[in-house]
Amino acid sequence: MTRLIVWRHGNTDWNAANRVQGQLDVPLNERGRDQARAAAPLLAALRPDAIVASDLSRAAETAAALAALTGLPVRTDARLRERRFGQWQGLHLTEVAERFPDEYARWRAGDPNPGADVEPLHDLGERVGAALREAAEAAAGGTVVIATHGGASRQGMGHLLGWDTGVLRSVGSLANCHWSELRHDDRAPAIGRPQDVSGWQLRAHNVGLITAPVAVDAV
Repeated sequence: MTRLIVWRHGNTDWNAANRVQGQLDVPLNERGRDQARAAAPLLAALRPDAIVASDLSRAAETAAALAALTGLPVRTDARLRERRFGQWQGLHLTEVAERFPDEYARWRAGDPNPGADVEPLHDLGERVGAALREAAEAAAGGTVVIATHGGASRQGMGHLLGWDTGVLRSVGSLANCHWSELRHDDRAPAIGRPQDVSGWQLRAHNVGLITAPVAVDAV
């Protein structure tokens, strides 16, 4: 049984301000560092075999809190970056709504390719899903903690699970420094026991020290 723990980074000032981060390198704030340090012992108790993180500092620094407890190195992978939000990056969501009303409305309605150089959800799912799959294969039969981002985590997990975007919207985003657990049964299916097409199952979602309301916009 291979286990993936997909962990969203801690809070940033831009999270708090509803400013679009996307692939801009916004660091954790003090609250985010505290969240990472508080979550790290819980994740360390899962006895991870590997830690992989997005190369953006807010995810890499979150992963470093776990590495400090486990002694494991953190491998970075740029494919785990957040969704590219194109012309919206750096803007407050109210500014996005004012400057790009049509694209913003399509995005809010769940359009997977709203325009304004926002990365299509299919492309996001494929790149993050590939990184998750390779991380799992490199530690087959073990536990891997993946430090990544809100939108990236949802679409990457959906790609592994074979879920469409409508299902993923009903699942919702991860809160800062919360995580999801996926498991893959590496054994051949027993006679009479069907196996999921993907082989992956979602076993837990939005786990953390405190369950908090999650905004629709994981940007």
